[in-house]
Amino acid sequence: MDLNLSKKIILVTGGAKGIGEGITRVLAAEGAFPVIIGRNANDNQELIKAIGTGAEVTAALQDPDQCAAAVNAVVARFGRIDGVVNNAGINDGISLEHGSYEGFIQSLHNNLVHYYLIVKAALPELIKSKGAIVNISSKVAETGQGGTSGYAAANGGRNALTREWAVELLKYGIRVNAVIVAECYTPLYDRWIKSLPNPEETLRKIEERIPLEKRMTTANEIANTVAFLLSDRSSHTTGQLIHVDGGYVHLDRAALT
Repeated sequence: MDLNLSKKIILVTGGAKGIGEGITRVLAAEGAFPVIIGRNANDNQELIKAIGTGAEVTAALQDPDQCAAAVNAVVARFGRIDGVVNNAGINDGISLEHGSYEGFIQSLHNNLVHYYLIVKAALPELIKSKGAIVNISSKVAETGQGGTSGYAAANGGRNALTREWAVELLKYGIRVNAVIVAECYTPLYDRWIKSLPNPEETLRKIEERIPLEKRMTTANEIANTVAFLLSDRSSHTTGQLIHVDGGYVHLDRAALT
């Protein structure tokens, strides 16, 4: 299926590693022109070189001024924006019991505030192009995890903003959806698993809890859904929280053993 993404200028925050890298690669394969916005210039540039298309803007997304400057730089260089993928973030373990006000607020900046700021800066161009927005979110907002209040709150905010923006932007024909991730194997996930006392056993137990095929979701599977939601093939889909998780959140795992 042709997704009609050829030459579309798509911003991807945190688009050089993990799920973001998967999204950038799929967009490039579909003929789009991905623009990575992320803090590590070397990572950004290496991926752009590897895929042979796209561009990058180096920015620390925790800084509101850098968010606006990054979007403005894209507009100045390419003249338009056709879509935004908000993806950057980290499960930073800011808990209720052992966390702090400062850590909690920083977690919101790490994981939520830049979602608003990037779209706010890109909105005039999205209105012109009738572009689409996809927010990457996490099952933690729905299931809880324990020990990560900041990240959970941020993802609850991501889901709420998805629905709120879908309503607010109806008049412009801008569609807004979210892809909810559960257990997806990324370099960060790999580092976390390997930091545990029995990494292979822990990974096996996690995979056993994933109903469909008892395996982790891949970044490519997340990316394929993102590309579809950005495309006009999903032209009547907006305000949706779409779980690409092998049934992790919603299926009764006890009935599938």
